[in-house]
Amino acid sequence: MMAPCNNILVYITILVLSSYVAHATDPSQLQDFCVGVDDPKDALFVNGRFCKNPMDVTADDFLFKGLDIAGDTNNRLGSHVTLVNATLFPGLNTLGVSLARVDFAPHGLNPPHIHPRGTQVQTVLEGTLYVGFVTSNLANNENKFFTKVLNKGDVFVFPQGLIHFEMNIGDTPAVSLVALSSQNPGVTTVANSVFGTKPPISVDVLSKAFQLDEKLVKDLQSKF
Repeated sequence: MMAPCNNILVYITILVLSSYVAHATDPSQLQDFCVGVDDPKDALFVNGRFCKNPMDVTADDFLFKGLDIAGDTNNRLGSHVTLVNATLFPGLNTLGVSLARVDFAPHGLNPPHIHPRGTQVQTVLEGTLYVGFVTSNLANNENKFFTKVLNKGDVFVFPQGLIHFEMNIGDTPAVSLVALSSQNPGVTTVANSVFGTKPPISVDVLSKAFQLDEKLVKDLQSKF
């Protein structure tokens, strides 16, 4: 039978190893890439923000106003996203959260997009939204589509990094409040990132990938 002293040593060892494993991972990145440099004077610090002296912090640093103002939905998609991240609201810095207000004109669309660094939780404040997200490639090489129609007060979650969208299917304006699990979740709009890159992706690549005629690909590129 193991002596009590040995039991304590084993317990302490497990705690130390668990703590090491828990802290042995890289921190979450807050931008798309960070190319290393050898000379510090050539560096640009962007992975987060520098911190204000705690003695100079006031309650105003933790207050943001203006999210009650509707965004302008007079555009080709009929939607507008008002993002509140650590850049606009410094009090969010290092807290790992951000939020947004999404306004929709009747039948407006927040098109398929991805947040590479954050999970999205969406609450409908007014209107009726048709929402959905698509899984990454499954074992059968297919992608499962999850979709719902949301009404006022409904909450839906979009897992981090998955393609998702929201569309107002009502005849009146809609608005939702979004919470994101990163102070800089990033956004990649699928259509823009495929057909609107600078310089453009090769027509040969896109026509083969989407099984489209080259003329149609060029037409799509001209729209973005």
